[in-house]
Amino acid sequence: MFRTGPRNLITDVAGLRVGNASDVRLRSGVTTIVCDVPAVAGVQILGGAPGTRETDLLEPHNSIEAIHAVVLSGGSAFGLDAASGVQAALRERGIGVEVGGFRVPIVPAAILFDLRNGGDKDWGRYPPYRDLGYEAAQAVGLDFALGTVGAGTGALSSGLKGGLGSASTVLDSGVTIGGLAAVNPTGSVTIAQTRHFWAAPFEIGGEFGGLGYPSPMPEDAKTILLKFRDKHIGKRTEVGGNTTIAVIATDAVLTKAAAKRLAISAHDGFVRAIWPTHTPADGDLVFALATGKSGIELAPNDAIDLYAAAGATMARAISRGVFAATPADGDLFPVWSSR
Repeated sequence: MFRTGPRNLITDVAGLRVGNASDVRLRSGVTTIVCDVPAVAGVQILGGAPGTRETDLLEPHNSIEAIHAVVLSGGSAFGLDAASGVQAALRERGIGVEVGGFRVPIVPAAILFDLRNGGDKDWGRYPPYRDLGYEAAQAVGLDFALGTVGAGTGALSSGLKGGLGSASTVLDSGVTIGGLAAVNPTGSVTIAQTRHFWAAPFEIGGEFGGLGYPSPMPEDAKTILLKFRDKHIGKRTEVGGNTTIAVIATDAVLTKAAAKRLAISAHDGFVRAIWPTHTPADGDLVFALATGKSGIELAPNDAIDLYAAAGATMARAISRGVFAATPADGDLFPVWSSR
């Protein structure tokens, strides 16, 4: 049986801290994970419209073995500036790879599209994401808020506000795994127009409502619900501007290749929690981090448990992000709690 860590957050994985920065007027923000010591990392991108920085270096055949932080940001391509702010904060602390007498923090990043959520995007010459990234890096800790905060500040799903979600799982092997997701998909996390989450079978302790699956399943459960599908420009159906970006982390000892496999497995959680997902209009991405803090190198059977738990934990994190969203004046979509 799966059980959560003490916080039910990704920071139950030893060696990680998380910080958020939000701009309410902008309806956007930044979330960063800072590693206490460099962590082995990987990435898997399955959406058709990703926005990324420093992802190539995470492939197992490339030289960098570990990274210092990961950034999830709103703002579409403008949000990639957030990683520069996190880099600046880490450099001030003397953190980074030493190259020729210089310290270079390695900070991969991914963005989601939240430009059309009703926020004021008239920011002038330069977008504010570098400053938001710096602020998020200064705010890191073991406890952090979920819902309408950080990279989830302006997130929307099909028919409901999205948000920032997190969850953790402790395995019988003693290994902990945690997920963090900024949930902004074109698809839906709930079954049709109900309050029931697609990820219900994986829920632990009523962490996103405890409703289970509806019985009977509604006749329109198979209806494909897409964000903004009922909005039209001329004769064209408008569905662009989405993405769920996430991090899966563990305290197990993993190689870079195993970390990539962990990121691949965590995408199963997208499939369990969002329908449809991995579309051409989504930039769905998962970073994987392995801190090695448990000192446990998993036997093959235990490794399978880890990869299975990656999908389940990610599905829960995604659902918790929508579950925790809070209302604000001018919202385009309602929050889950009002349905």
